[in-house]
Amino acid sequence: MTSDTYWRSPYVHQERCLQTDIGRTWNVSDSIFGTVMKFPRSAGILLHISSLPGRLGIGDLGPSAREFAAFLYRSDQKIWQILPVCPPANGNSPYSSYSVFAGNADLISPEDMLTQDWGDSSVLESIVNQFELEPNSPSVDYLAARQIREQFFTHAFHKVHTELAEHDAFRNFCRDNAYWLDDFSLFEAIGRACGNFEWNQWPKELGAREPTALIDFQKQHAEAICFSQFQQFIFDQQWQSLKRQCNQLGIKIYGDLPIFVDNQSADVWAHQSQFQLDADGQPEFVAGVPPDYFSATGQKWGNPLYRWDVMEADGFRWWNQRFQRSLSQFDIIRVDHFRGFEAYWEIPAAAEDATQGQWVTGPGEKPFRAAEAELGDLPIVAEDLGLITEAVNELRTALDFPTMRVMQFGFGAEDNNFHRPQFYPEHCFAYSGTHDNETIFGWYNNQLEINDETTLRLLDETLRLNPDSTRATHLKLVQTVLNSQANTAIIPMQDYLGLGNEARMNLPATAEGNWAWKLSDQDRWQDMAPVIREMTRFAKR
Repeated sequence: MTSDTYWRSPYVHQERCLQTDIGRTWNVSDSIFGTVMKFPRSAGILLHISSLPGRLGIGDLGPSAREFAAFLYRSDQKIWQILPVCPPANGNSPYSSYSVFAGNADLISPEDMLTQDWGDSSVLESIVNQFELEPNSPSVDYLAARQIREQFFTHAFHKVHTELAEHDAFRNFCRDNAYWLDDFSLFEAIGRACGNFEWNQWPKELGAREPTALIDFQKQHAEAICFSQFQQFIFDQQWQSLKRQCNQLGIKIYGDLPIFVDNQSADVWAHQSQFQLDADGQPEFVAGVPPDYFSATGQKWGNPLYRWDVMEADGFRWWNQRFQRSLSQFDIIRVDHFRGFEAYWEIPAAAEDATQGQWVTGPGEKPFRAAEAELGDLPIVAEDLGLITEAVNELRTALDFPTMRVMQFGFGAEDNNFHRPQFYPEHCFAYSGTHDNETIFGWYNNQLEINDETTLRLLDETLRLNPDSTRATHLKLVQTVLNSQANTAIIPMQDYLGLGNEARMNLPATAEGNWAWKLSDQDRWQDMAPVIREMTRFAKR
């Protein structure tokens, strides 16, 4: 198969998109969006920043991120999807954060800090030498990565903190982001002073945000607050630099916005009246999902639920600010658990598991309409997986957000073709799997072991749609997603590489062992660029 060959599939319309060479332009007609399509036919790769190769324990925003952006360009990819980049609160999960506005300092590149004269190289090497790190390790070493960065940030800050007040870029960053940074830096400084971020366990006057107590703390801990601001400034500098590079290469950053936030977070502490809390600051009800594909007892996430009536009364100001922050970081936003805006699963905080919950009506379109009025068009994808009702579909349709289709969910029943690639609509984002799924190689092998007649027959029918019999099975499965009618196809990097479930990113409803997979040179990922480019061009993306 050559890059000029085109499979005239019954579910891919060749005339939709005209392609030039690398750095391509799009000529789109007959679009549901009018003359210009919001999401033109394209392909992308899902790989979180932490999963990038890196010699300092974790993938970060430094050289390996730029190298991966160049790899995407050589592979004809137009989208880089990542997971949330907020600081993790529990279990290293990017979906559990003590701020939905702040950046994760673990992802900062100390090496790139050196190029900006934020610290000394000899100090960095001395710190790194304290740890026995394997550069090609297939797993993130969160403890070492965090300790290396904490020590180096402390060194860098002490070197420059007396000059920061006169540093124009730092001052501008603090001014422009004061709407979240002031509360976050104060929260982080108090948390470090108290030894934890459980704000309802802090001295009562600080947990309750008594003005006199906060002012006194700010005076006594001004340096600690500035240190937090400094970290966020460095993260933002490195993030925006990477985003500019990607955009210059024609690559969009596709980020993730979880619907709920952690109770032990700056967000809840700073906006207590907008969450369902008791007099002690503890959640009265928490979020989760009922029993589903991933868990027989459902999932009790533990996030406090919103007081939607209070949020509506002030025009959804907090949500507007959250969307504003996301749009400053990402070109496309995936709203995680979108169905929670139509109805969410309310679980009593004291319940043992999620089976004791109930559905409660959500705010519907209102938060999105308020954000549109202030910020303009929202490039949002609705993560509408799980138990989806007609009401959820109607909400998504009213907002004109693309749906998600995941191939691994498409082969359980003959009459349920929603997730089968042959039946994808144009207005959707199609996946071989997400961060919550098995790898496609692991999933396929498990289907062979389960040996369900219907599943295997439907899989065989789908595989036979692909005319190239020389590809490995995992690439044939990926190709069916790329060839589909979906405007956008996103493939996890593990699926292109044909890795097994040892490379799985997350197993829902489990607390340990997740979020640790890391790409290594042993995966020979650089060699995949020509293959991915050929598969992408074959699908006219």
